[in-house]
Amino acid sequence: MHYLATGGSTNGAYGLYRYEMGPRPGGPDPHFHRTMTESFYVLSGTIRFYNGDKCADGRPGDFLFTPGAPRESYFEELAEIATTGRRLSPEEWTELYLRHDQYMV
Repeated sequence: MHYLATGGSTNGAYGLYRYEMGPRPGGPDPHFHRTMTESFYVLSGTIRFYNGDKCADGRPGDFLFTPGAPRESYFEELAEIATTGRRLSPEEWTELYLRHDQYMV
């Protein structure tokens, strides 16, 4: 995860990140946000997204969805959990997601 523009540098308007994924499937389980949106621009490879109606495959040069809100604290918290090996209970995951406007499907 590389921060290109943070909420701090955009006066809270948006966050822009470069996320490099490996060849194996990864990323979060299906979810949605109530108060923000996300954008994805595919540099290489392919990635599959569900838009609430059907799956869409993004390929290099594809732009998917709409501008997103700053998400640094969410990604930093996930990194801290992964780095420390901390295990969250289902209730703690629910609380974390709600704090970050993420609703699991």
